[in-house]
Amino acid sequence: MIIDLHVHTKPLSPCSHIDPLEMVAEAKRRGLDGVCLTEHHALWGRGELDELARQSGIAIFSGNEITTDQGDILVFQYSVPVPDIVPIADLRREVLAAGGFMIAAHPFRGFKVFGFGQLRMTPEQAAKRRLFQLVDAIEVSNGKLTEEENSMALDVSKILGMAGTGGSDAHRVDEIGKRATVFEREIRNERELVEEIRAGRYTVGTAPAIS
Repeated sequence: MIIDLHVHTKPLSPCSHIDPLEMVAEAKRRGLDGVCLTEHHALWGRGELDELARQSGIAIFSGNEITTDQGDILVFQYSVPVPDIVPIADLRREVLAAGGFMIAAHPFRGFKVFGFGQLRMTPEQAAKRRLFQLVDAIEVSNGKLTEEENSMALDVSKILGMAGTGGSDAHRVDEIGKRATVFEREIRNERELVEEIRAGRYTVGTAPAIS
């Protein structure tokens, strides 16, 4: 089952140019089996997701991209609205209590611009960031990052023995499915999605139509 775990749509994500109906049509055209809507500090209603799935014929999952003092986090199986930037330790405590799951989103976005490259920081040094002590997985294949940025995240995930996921981070229709996560089993809801990531029964890849 091929799922893009990181997609933004309008109007819930103001920075996105993707209409939800256009999104599902393009996802289906590209051969995706499912999409996870990870809007910025906004949650879809279950009924809305079910209707979107019914209309499109693909699975639609709910997530959230939350900005913390340690970076952006993809949060799954956590239905509490988070309107503002929050301390990651507080978010971690609440998500764990709810049985949710946290993925560090694009953790090395712009790392050369902001000094990691100039300082010649190694993956071993980068793995010591506090961020990685407070998440369950790392996004190692993000459609909007460079190969070098994704490679750094992948190296860190291997050093820490953490799960590494893939998602397009789409804000435009043509970006959908550029990166994805390929699961071994059928997934019906967010609980099963989290279970399969925890179990490591997946690989990172792309939508079939753009692989």
